[in-house]
Amino acid sequence: AISIRHSMRVLFSTFAIIPVLLFAQGRFPDLAGETADGAEVHLPAPENGAWTIVAVACGKKAQPLVEEWFAPAYNRFVVKNGLFATSYDAELYLVPVFTGADKAAYGPSMNALRKNVDADIVRRVLFFNGDADALLHALGITDRNIPYFFTVDPAGKIVHRESGKFEVDKLDALEEPML
Repeated sequence: AISIRHSMRVLFSTFAIIPVLLFAQGRFPDLAGETADGAEVHLPAPENGAWTIVAVACGKKAQPLVEEWFAPAYNRFVVKNGLFATSYDAELYLVPVFTGADKAAYGPSMNALRKNVDADIVRRVLFFNGDADALLHALGITDRNIPYFFTVDPAGKIVHRESGKFEVDKLDALEEPML
């Protein structure tokens, strides 16, 4: 079996530098992307009635921080390890966005992910290939060196935001609005 940590290392080693959307509080912007297995995913997805945790990172400096976050977030929100984790329905996504010269890494990154990462994690990585700069500008995001995590309610509203290094208190805070 491939560990989550190993899967995340493989994932990020294939991306090199990953510019990604960073969102402000308010409504989560409409975002369409595809998973490495070819499924099209739209966020937010109010029709599914579930909460969504969206992990957003940008670049090489954010990579180790996302790796610290992803296993605990996966275990809490997907595997349902936690005191209240079975009391809500939540999806977890990581959204890499390719811009400029990095757009050439889009296809190779998806192929490497498909071959080297656990299938359940593959379906949780949403590749966005739209106009990232316009979205970043519209959202007023400037710091691309740290990961951001958002709790999005079933109606598509961002109800909580965390960023930076992993801390259990931050993970708890992401979960709190769902309780």
